[in-house]
Amino acid sequence: MKNFFTQTKTIKALTLVATAGIMATLAACSSPADNDSASVNEPQTEEVTAASSSANQALAQQLQGKPVVVDIYADWCAGCKKIKPTLEALKKEYGDTANFVVFDVTDKSTTEAAEAKAKELGLEDVFAKYKAKTATVAVMNPTNGEVVELFQKNQNKADYVAALDTTNKQINN
Repeated sequence: MKNFFTQTKTIKALTLVATAGIMATLAACSSPADNDSASVNEPQTEEVTAASSSANQALAQQLQGKPVVVDIYADWCAGCKKIKPTLEALKKEYGDTANFVVFDVTDKSTTEAAEAKAKELGLEDVFAKYKAKTATVAVMNPTNGEVVELFQKNQNKADYVAALDTTNKQINN
């Protein structure tokens, strides 16, 4: 009988740990506004530069000349799955006129690889700031590292197109 009670306590403890893990995962990928359909399509804009230590720092040479679209992605993120078709359509349409960078933060190894890629591209501060905010997409000006538009779980292609157009105008002026 003693063994039965010990096993029951162990099962309860494991259930609590599993539930806490699931809740933490859901919290990392969603917010209370996730159920509000209007918030999914409304862009959230925030000013940030790629390099917090020195504003107006250009991104890596390979990103110059075209807007940079930075996507913070994870396989387990519901918001990422929602915006994926929009981003794929943008890549097809703007693949030659914009740089698309995806930072995969699905697990520890992909996050470490994404962090190294961010450092190589001059995007380490943006990555550090948003790596825990999956389904975030930043449209950036590579000339000065400025985030022109920041979107969270936005499925509206027209919003991204407007941001790309604005960024192209900034680059070409």
